[in-house]
Amino acid sequence: MVWSSSLAMGLSHVIMCLCVTGVWCQVTPLSLNTTTTISPTTPKPTPANVGHVTVIGRNETSITLQWNEVNGTGITYELKFSNGSNTTNPVSDGNGTVTYTVSPLTAGTEYNFTLFTVSEGGSSIGYNFLAVTAPANVGNVTVIGQDETSITLEWEKVSGTGITYELKFSNGTNTTISVSDGNGTVIYTVSPLTAGTEYNFTLFTMFKEVPSRAYNFIAVTRPLSVDGVNVTGQNETSITLQWNKVNGTGITYELQNTTGTNTIILVSDKSEIVTYIVSPLTAGTKYEFTLFTLFEGVRSIDGSKLSAVTAPLNVEAVTVTESDRTETSITLEWKKPANGVSSYVLQFGDKGNIPINKLGETVTHQVSSLDAGKRYVFTLFTVFEGIKSSGESNFTVTKIFCSALHWEVTNSSIQTVLQSSEVSYGQANNGSQTGEHVSPNNGNLSFIHLYPGAVYNVTLWFRQDSKKLLMCEHMETVVPPALISPRCDYLSGGYAFSLAWDVPEGIWTSVEVNVTGKSPQTVKGVCVMKADIDGVQPAQTYPVSLALISGPRMSKAVSFSCNTDPRGVIAGSVMAVLLLCLLVCLVFFIWRQKPDMFSRPKSLFVESKLASNKLKAIPMGKFPDHFHRMSADTNRGFSEEYEDFIPVGTEQTRKAALLEENKNKNRFTNVLPYDWCRVKLTKLNQNMSSDYINANHMPGYGNSRQYIAAQGPLPTTVNDFWRMIWEQRVKGVVMVTNCTEGGRSKCEQYWPLDYTPCLYGDLLVTVRSEKRETNWTLREFVVKNKDTSEERPVKHFHFTAWPDHGVPEGTAALIQFRGLVRQHIESRENTGPTVVHCSAGVGRTGTIIALDVMLQQLEREKAVGIAAFLHKMRLSRPLMVQTESQYIFLHQCIMDSLEPKEKMIQEALYENSDLIYANATALREFQAGNPKVLR
Repeated sequence: MVWSSSLAMGLSHVIMCLCVTGVWCQVTPLSLNTTTTISPTTPKPTPANVGHVTVIGRNETSITLQWNEVNGTGITYELKFSNGSNTTNPVSDGNGTVTYTVSPLTAGTEYNFTLFTVSEGGSSIGYNFLAVTAPANVGNVTVIGQDETSITLEWEKVSGTGITYELKFSNGTNTTISVSDGNGTVIYTVSPLTAGTEYNFTLFTMFKEVPSRAYNFIAVTRPLSVDGVNVTGQNETSITLQWNKVNGTGITYELQNTTGTNTIILVSDKSEIVTYIVSPLTAGTKYEFTLFTLFEGVRSIDGSKLSAVTAPLNVEAVTVTESDRTETSITLEWKKPANGVSSYVLQFGDKGNIPINKLGETVTHQVSSLDAGKRYVFTLFTVFEGIKSSGESNFTVTKIFCSALHWEVTNSSIQTVLQSSEVSYGQANNGSQTGEHVSPNNGNLSFIHLYPGAVYNVTLWFRQDSKKLLMCEHMETVVPPALISPRCDYLSGGYAFSLAWDVPEGIWTSVEVNVTGKSPQTVKGVCVMKADIDGVQPAQTYPVSLALISGPRMSKAVSFSCNTDPRGVIAGSVMAVLLLCLLVCLVFFIWRQKPDMFSRPKSLFVESKLASNKLKAIPMGKFPDHFHRMSADTNRGFSEEYEDFIPVGTEQTRKAALLEENKNKNRFTNVLPYDWCRVKLTKLNQNMSSDYINANHMPGYGNSRQYIAAQGPLPTTVNDFWRMIWEQRVKGVVMVTNCTEGGRSKCEQYWPLDYTPCLYGDLLVTVRSEKRETNWTLREFVVKNKDTSEERPVKHFHFTAWPDHGVPEGTAALIQFRGLVRQHIESRENTGPTVVHCSAGVGRTGTIIALDVMLQQLEREKAVGIAAFLHKMRLSRPLMVQTESQYIFLHQCIMDSLEPKEKMIQEALYENSDLIYANATALREFQAGNPKVLR
């Protein structure tokens, strides 16, 4: 019979069978291409189909199948799949199941399988099923993009039709990614993700829901950016930065700056605040920083940017310019550092922080308005972009006013009590002898065993460690020695006598001889031992005193009596009788010719008619009654009292003012300073008249020389005016006139017109500030001596609302103005006098001085003596308080200080007369003797 084709195919393979004895055997199949005729036998039954085939394993090149054995003897199996080229005859594995791996296959391919059961009876109808091989893995996955919430991946497509992908990452999320068939790349963005996090990814290639082996890789999201960076510290070589730590584990930071340096910064995960010091850096330099967050080598998208500067270098040293160190100011000098300095801040004692905007290579700065004799600690900071350096510190001591100290001088010692605790020691030097004295704790300073009459240069010093600073320098003359063994001898028959003495040890320049009844006589010479006295009478006893003079010092006078020769008494008596007769005759002749001369004795004498009770201070409580009484009957009381001041002081000499070479220095011919209290300037180049200026020292309250009353400077005396301010150490000038009034020049403007410094002689004057008010202008000058470079501040108080010869419209403005002046004077107690001037330096000048003193007296004594003080001022300078209206106005100021009113002065109370005196009698007398009146 003919075999069926299926059976023929099955027999084409080697058939393994299990013999009866249990041993495997091999049967050679028949060729599929031949037909064999076999003799008929008994037909065998057809085997059953496999019940079910399970795919228990697969990869890219094989599929592993498993099925349950079919019962029967000699059963084999034939597997046929879609391409028909792969048939096998698997057999039982002996445990009831058959496991068979089909390979090699193509990855990612679907196969149609048919499984036949084969026995001697033939093959079953076949069991059909589908199975696929696993697709190929992706070759490589590249991260092509990252931000805080996503990661973008890229890979090459796996060949095949119907290929998809499944991405699984660490949080267990599976994502199926479908793509079009064909070649190319797949780009996929995974989001949303957590910033700064590492993800473990598994990428499967899927075919018919069958995954590949899986491609594992790791990728991270970018970390969050830093919110902001703060600068918390700076010095010359470092900048300290601080920021809030970005959440996450394993976060680091990358800091970039303008130098191109990148720095990786590792921090503890436990730290909430990150602090980082950037160093080393260059002092005084501006840096631009960008701070990135790093996670697993991946930077944040944006960097936090900031600018910061390092502190500038300190100056190498701050020195105090000794030539400019004064009682009230010091000048500092330093070199500008090499780079990175935009300004300076000086922290000076109790002055606080002083900004200094000077940028020269060498910088100088003066600190003024300091206290004399005080130690000041200062620190100079350099500043760059608002950042200060650590500062360079030092200290200094202001000088003291030697002239303001009270010097007790004897013929062998110089002593004083120091007001400053900063004086360490002093020296007294006369060129050949130097005495040094260390001051004890009580402040007493004494130099002893000095040479009588010698001039000593006294210097006081501050000394600490290696620092030695001059506190003040003062010339003082020791009192000369007293004369030894004075004696006298007869001369000229009793009409003269000679004085002689022994020369003591010491120095002197002249001898003052005082003989009672005779004018003092000065005998010049340092070795003189004799003086002749003429004009005495015979047979008389004359008290004599002798004293040696050395500069301003005079020795203690030696007093004794000298008797003249009595031999000339008789002749003298005869001459006396004859002279008496002659005098009587002369008087009788004058009486017969002009008898009215003897009826007017007041014209022969110049004296004050003020009664002593008028010079007494009036208590505060009684002053209103006094004022109203004097104001009655059109101010009659004031007129009568004021007239009594006309002759006061006029008998005093004014020789210096009347010298021919000084006449052109006087603004008015009738306002000339008295010799005894005139301000004397230092003589220049032996010019005897160069010491003259029209100004007098004036008394104050409890101070005999608190003011200087001066005329307004002329064009030719402006330099002398500034020289007086410098030599008298004046710190305040009160001006109570305008430069021009009524079209007439009243005072030369003696200060610069603007802020450009002007040179007056050897003095350079600069206007530091000017503040104009309704009734006054306040200025501050700086006066610098060009020879010594010393600088001093001078305050200028200019009252602009006071007419010439008249009075202001009210008292309030002048009282307020006086308060400003008084405050300045009291803040400068140890300085020189205050200069007050108007045009002539008598009317308005006298009124403001008197007002200042009276208000002080009123405050301290609760009483006021206007008449007494005016009498005192007129003894120091003529015509002080020049008009009656000014005298009344002075009383009104006191009244208004006691009883302030809404309108302080009625305009009708005063008459602003252009006359010198309101009183007619005084006016006539003045004009008769003074043809040139005040302008």
